[in-house]
Amino acid sequence: MHEFSRTSQIVEAVLTEAEKEHAVKVIEVEVEIGDLTFLGLEQVRFAYKILTDKTIASNSKLTIKQTPGRGKCDSCGYDGPLSYLDDPQFHLSVPTFNCPRCGKPLSISAGRECIIKRIRIKK
Repeated sequence: MHEFSRTSQIVEAVLTEAEKEHAVKVIEVEVEIGDLTFLGLEQVRFAYKILTDKTIASNSKLTIKQTPGRGKCDSCGYDGPLSYLDDPQFHLSVPTFNCPRCGKPLSISAGRECIIKRIRIKK
């Protein structure tokens, strides 16, 4: 259900922008989705297909780039990839990540984004 809601927001934004540009067809939408959004990419694709049906974005190509999670440590200066001890998608709450160098909690610096990068349209 999380995927359907987020994809609904993406489709709404795409259609709004396409309308502003007087598009007759949306050809392709490129999005960037971070690992830490916990969005299932296949579910996003499925929801996109359903939500764009009978719109100018119907049958448009959805390209998804997945962004890995990154963390930054204020204690020792570490800035790098996050390592998962287990699959965080199965957690009921947002997991906390510790620095691989000093063990202190990390701030998340990447991986929570869900961004529309590009919309290709036909006028």
